Amino acid sequence: MYPEHLTTPMKLELTDNGFADLTSATEVEETIAKAGTTLLVINSVCGCAAGTCRPGVLQSLQQSEVKPTQLATVFAGVDAEAVAKARELMLPYPPSSPSIAMFKDGELVHFIERHHIEGRSAEMIAEHLTAVYKEFC
Repeated sequence: MYPEHLTTPMKLELTDNGFADLTSATEVEETIAKAGTTLLVINSVCGCAAGTCRPGVLQSLQQSEVKPTQLATVFAGVDAEAVAKARELMLPYPPSSPSIAMFKDGELVHFIERHHIEGRSAEMIAEHLTAVYKEFC
């Protein structure tokens, strides 16, 4: 479990921009089961990847004309129950944080693993997500 004073600013970066903060398995299940598209970000303290993940996600939402119906986040190392449920719904992909998943009508349709985030700029992540929105939203 990471200290709250460390993770709160990282959570707020997403929740202050419209992301629902999911902290239980039930919240994850209910959110993903909703009709439409759900962008779910597994947030992380990892500076090498999360430092561009959050800005890339936010930039994608600013620049895209089409957007997911729901925005949600869980925090690895903080929201254990919610993260476990999210990872279960992201199978067959292995646990990865940060990571970004797109669900459509409750089904996983696209997944961006940590190794697709790490070493990439926020702009590159935003471009990738913009293409995902055009395809699935």
